[in-house]
Amino acid sequence: MPLAREQRKLAAIVAADVVGYSRLMGRDESGTLSRLRKNHSERLDPILAKYGGRLVKLTGDGALVEFGSAVDALSAAIEFQQAMAEVNREQPADNALVFRMGLHLGDLIVDDGDLYGDGVNVAARLEAEAPAGGILISRTVHEAVAGRLKATFDDLGSLALKNIERRVSAFTVKWEPSDWQQAARAEVVAEPGTAPQAPLPLPDKPSIAVLPFQNMSGDPEQEYFVDGLVEDIISALSRFKSLFVIARNSSFAYKGRSPDIRQVGRDLGVRYVLEGSARKAGNRLRITGQLIDAGDGTHLWADRFESTLEDVFELQDRVTTSVVGVIAPRVEKAEIERARSKVTTNLKAYDLLLRAQPLMRARSRDDIEQALRLLRQAVKVDPTSARAFANLSLCCWIFIAQGFGHRDHLLVADVAQLAQMALALDAQDSDVVAIAASSLGVPGGDLQTGTALVEQAISLNPNNAEAFRIGGVLYGFLGEVEKAVDYQQRADRLNPLYEGWNGSVGYLIAYFGVGAHREVLGWSAKILRERPTSAPALRYRAASLALEGRVEEARQVVARILKQTPNYTISEVRRHHEFDMNSPFKSPGVTEALYKGLRSAGLPE
Repeated sequence: MPLAREQRKLAAIVAADVVGYSRLMGRDESGTLSRLRKNHSERLDPILAKYGGRLVKLTGDGALVEFGSAVDALSAAIEFQQAMAEVNREQPADNALVFRMGLHLGDLIVDDGDLYGDGVNVAARLEAEAPAGGILISRTVHEAVAGRLKATFDDLGSLALKNIERRVSAFTVKWEPSDWQQAARAEVVAEPGTAPQAPLPLPDKPSIAVLPFQNMSGDPEQEYFVDGLVEDIISALSRFKSLFVIARNSSFAYKGRSPDIRQVGRDLGVRYVLEGSARKAGNRLRITGQLIDAGDGTHLWADRFESTLEDVFELQDRVTTSVVGVIAPRVEKAEIERARSKVTTNLKAYDLLLRAQPLMRARSRDDIEQALRLLRQAVKVDPTSARAFANLSLCCWIFIAQGFGHRDHLLVADVAQLAQMALALDAQDSDVVAIAASSLGVPGGDLQTGTALVEQAISLNPNNAEAFRIGGVLYGFLGEVEKAVDYQQRADRLNPLYEGWNGSVGYLIAYFGVGAHREVLGWSAKILRERPTSAPALRYRAASLALEGRVEEARQVVARILKQTPNYTISEVRRHHEFDMNSPFKSPGVTEALYKGLRSAGLPE
């Protein structure tokens, strides 16, 4: 009979023990044991419960604890050490309980609840080398946590540890006490009369959010490159119809933060979270990633990938395929091949495209003009890049819709023509098709073609939140209110933390089209809280306030419009709002109502 295969798991291990335990026991055995038990129940247990740690075993003067997340493990260790430091201030120095701690992230053998193997041994040996009251971590932990919590690290180089054949790279951990005092980390209490937000229900298929990767290059100028890399991984994963993938904007709401992965899962309604880091040095690129079960914080997979920049697209494929191989092993090979479509094979054009995208989201005039220049360079450098042409089309329309200029402006090209060029280059890229739907549907004046392209984009990628969002706008102009609202809601579910300027414009258009001005006011207020310069939200809000008889409030909104875009007039609105002498609103009287409201609100003719 074959032997049973041993059970293994990837986990973060914390080893801890008391400094000078034998001395303390020799001086006061009963008192020391009593204080250890009290420390265990009042400090260790609550912290383990908070961060999802499992106490593997107590060893008299120490403990071995398992965590599913390296960030949780180090957070718990720092909070515990900080709590002990606060307690020890009230104790005579020679009677204080002071702990050393060692952390390692590695592969472990599981046997009847206990843990064995090299990973446990490394954590224990690191603990022995840690300073009193301090924490020593291995390089694997450092790579997983750097930049994700309030701590700094000193590189000790490679250490020779007792009974460990190889040398182990180690780091000491330092932190500001004010950042880790337990009172400062208490759970936020909801305001009286408000109910806590219920977690989003999990979809009926594997669901994942990809958090922003840490830029480990030491160069803030490389931030755009790392962000672009993550966006491409999100885009590639989104093409798998067997997955539910949270959109980029919601994932990037966690940028610069060190969130509890389980809370991320609850906030976004996903089962899995991918996090990692990227280091770009010269012509070399290294990506590290780890996939975590957001339900219990368990690490499912971790790996490191390295290549030259010339192979950056192949590197993205390897990361994407590895993740899918873990969470959706039944994804067909044909779908994996579809995930390998490239933004562009020209690195210069790719770099320009990455630089333009955050500027397009910022939406100030200077940012949009700079983005237009970058995208014009991109299509010149690589005239085969569908994404570059699509984004140039979108950027031109943003410039017009924000009231910064018209189609005859030197920086603006023909929006519809650019969209057609993008489609001709790649009509199988869901993002390209979605942008073309917007450009051809509104500025192009062809809503029927626009909605057909929306449906095509969704069929190519059911996770494309932007395609649903664009559909909400186009169906709103067509007067199909129920469908417009449904598509907006589906976009919100795929991208629940979206903060873009036009995130809810579809609601405005749909509700304004049926005269539901109170709904318009609610949604426009939401958009303007997030994007105070959103020209569509300001226009529809001013018109709806005036049509509701709240003329003075409407005039205040118009004052904001004129401060943002001096000399703006109803003629200017008409010039970019109507195309080929046709109003985008297909229900009779709606466009006239918009102009009437703006006129009553004081916008000049």
